[in-house]
Amino acid sequence: MRTILFTVFLLWIAVIGQAKDHRIGSAKELEALVLAPGDRVLMAEGDWKDQHLVFKGNGSKALPIVLMAVNPGKTFLTGNSSLVIDGVWLLVDGLSFVNGFLNEGDVIGFSEQSSFCRITNTAVVDYNSPDEKVDYRWLSLRGNHNRVDHCFFKGKRHQGVTLIVWLSEKPNYHQIDHNYFGPRPELGRNGGETIRIGTSTWSFHDSFTIVEENVFEHCDGELEAVSNKSCRNIIRNNLFYECKATLTLRHGNHAEVYGNFFIGNGKPKTGGVRIIGEDHIVHDNYFQDLTGTSVSAAISIMAGLPNPILTSHWQVKNAVIRDNLILNCKEPFAIAAGYNPDRYLLALNTVFAKNIIVSDQSPLKWYDDKVSVLFEDNQLLSKSYAGTPEKGFVLKNESLKKMANGLYLKPGQRAFKPFWESGKIGPSWAKLTTSFLIL
Repeated sequence: MRTILFTVFLLWIAVIGQAKDHRIGSAKELEALVLAPGDRVLMAEGDWKDQHLVFKGNGSKALPIVLMAVNPGKTFLTGNSSLVIDGVWLLVDGLSFVNGFLNEGDVIGFSEQSSFCRITNTAVVDYNSPDEKVDYRWLSLRGNHNRVDHCFFKGKRHQGVTLIVWLSEKPNYHQIDHNYFGPRPELGRNGGETIRIGTSTWSFHDSFTIVEENVFEHCDGELEAVSNKSCRNIIRNNLFYECKATLTLRHGNHAEVYGNFFIGNGKPKTGGVRIIGEDHIVHDNYFQDLTGTSVSAAISIMAGLPNPILTSHWQVKNAVIRDNLILNCKEPFAIAAGYNPDRYLLALNTVFAKNIIVSDQSPLKWYDDKVSVLFEDNQLLSKSYAGTPEKGFVLKNESLKKMANGLYLKPGQRAFKPFWESGKIGPSWAKLTTSFLIL
C-alpha cells in the first residue's frame, strides 16, 4: 500500500513539475493556448478593451487550470468585453469588468459543458448599456457543480437578471456564496432580479442550487431580489439590507429558506419572503423593521390561480413557517396576499409554528379570511398590545436583549457574530464595507 501511495505521490509531483505559467495580453493569445492540468494563465495588468475571452480546458480537482489577473482587480475588461468558461475544473480569479456594456448575451457565462468550474475575486460594476431596455445578463450559470464566490456586482440599471442559473434535464448543484450584490436601482418593470434560479418553463426541474452568505444591499430592481424558479434549492444565511425586493419562492417546490437576515431600518417598501408553490420550509430567519405590506410583507403566503400554467401563481401547499424572529415589521404575516376574484385558491396545510413576533399590532393581515392556517406555539411580545391574540399565539410582556451591532437575540440565545462580521464577503482587493448600521 505504501508503495502505491508513494508512486501516486511521485506522479503528482511530476505533473506539477510540468505545469506552466502562460503570460498573455489579449483574448487571441488565450485562444492559441493548449492548457494542461495545473497550468496558470496570467493576464497582464491594464485595460483590456473589446476582448472576448474563451477559457477552455480540462483540469482536475487537485490541479485546476487557472485564469487570473497578475495583480487582482487591476486587469480591467472594458468596452464590449466578455468571458466564457468552458471546461472542467477551471478557475477564474481577480478580474474587473468596468466601463463597458453588451448588446446581448452574458458578460460572464459558464457553458453548458462546464463542470466543477469557479469564478472568484471578480467584479462587474456599472456595466450598463446606455439603453436600459437592452437585455443581457451579467453572469449566467450553466453546466453543473459550478461556483460563484467572493465576487462583487453593483449598479445594474438595464433590463435582465444580474445572475441567472439556467436549468437542464439533470440537476446542476451550483453554489453562489460570499458575494456582495450592491445597489440595483428600480427598473420599473419585470426583469430586474438580482438572482434567478431557473425559469418558469423549467420550474418543475430540480436544481439543488445553494445560495449562502451573500450580502444584498439596496437591491430594488423589481419585486424579487432572489427569484426561486426551480426545485430543491437552499437559500440560507444571507443578508438583505434595506432591499425593496423580496426573496420570492416564485415557481418550483421543496425550497428551504433559513438563517437569512432582512433588515429594513424603516425604509419604504422593504420586504421579506414571499411563498408560492408546494412543500417549502421557511425557518430560523430574522426580520427587523420592514415596512412592506401584502406581497412585500415580512412573510407573505400568496393566493393561487385555478388551472395554472407554468407562469402562473401556483397554490401554496404544505408550507412550514417556523422559528422565525420578526421585530417591528408593518405586516409580519400576510395571508392570501395578492388575492383577487381570479386569484383565489386557498393555501392548504400551511403551518406557522414557534415564531416570535415583536409588535404592538396584530401579527396577521388577512387578504382572504376564508383561508384555514394552523398557528401553533407562536409568541407575541409586546408591552402595550391591547387586543386578544389570535389562536395559536401567546402574548408575553417581555423584551428581547439587543446586541451592540443592533441585532436582537431570541430568549436563551447566546450572543453571536453574523457572517458578514466574521467572514470575508466580496473580492479581497475591493475593500468593501460590511459594517451595516442597524437602527
